[in-house]
Amino acid sequence: MAEIVDLRPAARQLSDLLRRIHDDQLGAPTPCGESTVGDVLDHVGGLAQAFAAAATKNFGPMTSTPPAPDGARLSAGWRVEIPNHLAALAQAWADPVAWKGMTQAGGVSLPGEVAGRIALNEIVLHAWDIARATDQPYQQDPGSLEACLASLSAMYPPEDLERRKGIFGPPVNVPEDAPLVDRVVAFSGRHPTWNARA
Repeated sequence: MAEIVDLRPAARQLSDLLRRIHDDQLGAPTPCGESTVGDVLDHVGGLAQAFAAAATKNFGPMTSTPPAPDGARLSAGWRVEIPNHLAALAQAWADPVAWKGMTQAGGVSLPGEVAGRIALNEIVLHAWDIARATDQPYQQDPGSLEACLASLSAMYPPEDLERRKGIFGPPVNVPEDAPLVDRVVAFSGRHPTWNARA
């Protein structure tokens, strides 16, 4: 039986963050390599639609192609559109059927349970990215952080650099008693102390 995770708290947190982004911050750097805030927002909007389609097994262009984020594609109404996509994503994964059987995302076939966990990881981590890049507080739901850390640990073991290649960098060392959010971020290869002013 697939373990169902509630994506709604993380989706709400990410939506709240992006509504407070100013237009002059869209070109700002993020913890995601060369990606700007605008690029990450475009990625979030696309992944929300793709993983909602994956939840309902609605295969097509949204689930068959890898992401190619580009902030130049953001529409004038992105502050409304992306939260709507995130709400639809979370609602789609609230259905237990979404977590069963096989599905597709980014052109890759994978179990529904794995796809649901990846969707959670994406919105939890990109919420942190956006919060740091736009100098906003990040107060993620503890249950979402715990589920994210558990799935990251299972899917991307720190010693398996080949599996992490192209997805996450090597884990960043943090104390064992570091805050949960720092452990999640560090496991993904991000530096918990990253900030746009550094």
